[in-house]
This record gives sequence, C-alpha cells and structure tokens, in this order.
Amino acid sequence: MSDLGVSVVICVYTEDRWEDILAAVSSVRAQSRPALETLLVVDHNPALLERLAKEYKEADEVRVLANAGPRGLSAGRNTGIAASHGEVIAFLDDDAVAERDWLRRFAEGYADPRVMAVGGRTMPIWASGRRPAWFPEEFDWVVGCTYKGLPAGLVRVRNVLGGNASFRRTAFDAAGGFATGIGRDGDKRPLGCEETELCIRLTRARPDAILLIDDRAVIHHRVPEAREHFGYFRTRAYAEGLSKALVARSVGADKGLESERRYATRVLPAGVARGLRDAALARPGGAGRAGAIVAGVLTAAGGYVVGSVRARRGGAAFSVAAIEGADDDRGGSS
Repeated sequence: MSDLGVSVVICVYTEDRWEDILAAVSSVRAQSRPALETLLVVDHNPALLERLAKEYKEADEVRVLANAGPRGLSAGRNTGIAASHGEVIAFLDDDAVAERDWLRRFAEGYADPRVMAVGGRTMPIWASGRRPAWFPEEFDWVVGCTYKGLPAGLVRVRNVLGGNASFRRTAFDAAGGFATGIGRDGDKRPLGCEETELCIRLTRARPDAILLIDDRAVIHHRVPEAREHFGYFRTRAYAEGLSKALVARSVGADKGLESERRYATRVLPAGVARGLRDAALARPGGAGRAGAIVAGVLTAAGGYVVGSVRARRGGAAFSVAAIEGADDDRGGSS
C-alpha cells in the first residue's frame, strides 16, 4: 500500500475560480502523504490554460494540460486519467481544499487488492458563513457535499461521489472512463451521476470489486452565494432526476436506483419529521427544511419522468470512452 503512487486530477474551466484553483493545488502540495503529481485539466479555455501554465512552470510536480475530449467534466477527468502515471488517481474539485491526511486515508484504503475506489467526506463552506436555515442536510448533494443519510466511518458503498474520490488505475482498464453526455458541462444545467454510472459499470465488469467511503478523507467545498438559494436547489434537483433516468436506462432501474430507494423511503421521511418537529418547537427553519425536502423529491421525480421519456425516445444518450494506457509519452504544459 505504501508504495502506491497517487496522481491527483483537478478539472478547471473558468478564471472566475482562480483563487480557488490555487488553494486546491496548495492543499494537495501540503499533503502528509505526497502526491506523485497534480494534473490541472483545463476545459476548452485557452486563456486559463496559458495563465496556469505560467503559474506552475517552476513546479515539476504540477502539470497543466488541455481537455482532449468534448467540453465537460467527464472528458476532462478522462484526459487526466490518460495523462497520469499513478497507480491510483484521485479527483478533487477546483473549488475545494483537502485536509492534510486526505491522500493518506485514500492510500490506506487500497491495502486490499479488491478495493477499486475510495471516496471521502465533503464538507460545505457556505459563502454567507452559515448554512441557510431552510437548507436540509439530507440534500447537501445538491451543492456537491456529503449528505445526511450516508453511513459514517469506513463503509462499503455502491458509488463514490466524484468531487472527492479516488480509483485504482485498473478500474478504468476494466470499465472504461467517465461517460460523456451525462455530467457537468461548465455553466450549463448542473447534471450529475457520471460517477454513479461509472461505479455501477465497474462492479459489473469486476463483480469482486469493493468500493469504499472513508469519512476521514475530508475536503472542504466552497458553496457560492448563488447556490444558497431555492432556485438553484430546485434546478439541481431536477437535473439530478434527468441524470438518474439516463443511468437507470443504461444499467437498469434495480441497480441504478438501489441506494436512492433507501434514501427516499427512510432518510427523507425522517428529515421531514425532524423539520416538522423543529417547527412545532419554534426552532428556526424547521418548516422550511421539511418543505424543501418535499419540493426536492417532487422536482427530482419530475426530472426523472422527463428524462425517462427522452431516453425511451432516443433523445438522450451518453458514451463511454476507453482510457489510453498510462505508459505512453504524454506532453502538456508544466
């Protein structure tokens, strides 16, 4: 385990996050277990590519390269995987910072050779300084963070969450890369689920594969002010429904919605009950949280229905790219 080289891939797309990008890279360079390399993959933004190349031209362990595929997060990740040299590839969001032992916790998880992926815990940093009173913790996935209802500790899971995750390189050899046409694409509709689809595809290709979340592998993820509003909450929930429909169409509803059934039938009703109890006790935000959970479920369900109809009609599709071998000669700015 200690000899595993870990490459870190950070996908970036806008100069608006310049300071966040620098902070993300700094957090990787400060790890207690050093990364083999950090790859900054720039999504079709030549100005940002040039600026980052200049910023890190003296840093041998940081490489800057352009997304070699179509625009979007999935193709950016695939570019990073193909260009990396580590036996494990970790992914960090461009607006997040990792705690000092983040990579050490990931690496420890691969002591068992059957482990193909290890994810971590993602904590929100609210732009306003505190969680909005109406925003339920059960829906923190809306802002890319670990949500209430996920089991604590070191646990086996169906899928890891993409902004704070790592995979053994052989996982991509077995299953291919992230699917394009399903995940994020810059500032367009905030779709997701590309890591869910990959993880399900991986466990089909490797039935013995173990996927873990270690909640000691912590990152802190910035939540901009625009995402603290109900309008974004609703838009993201609808987009999640659209994405879930694509995944279910691809892998089957049994596997595609396996974790979601427990979430919808156990975690969310408990959250509504807590919100109503808090409202009855005159605690701030209780009614709002209960209402947001109900609205989030209905909105996601609406997206799922629309996405299912589109998928059946052939109007929505995604493709899986094979990942080139890691031993090729790979260029890129540095």
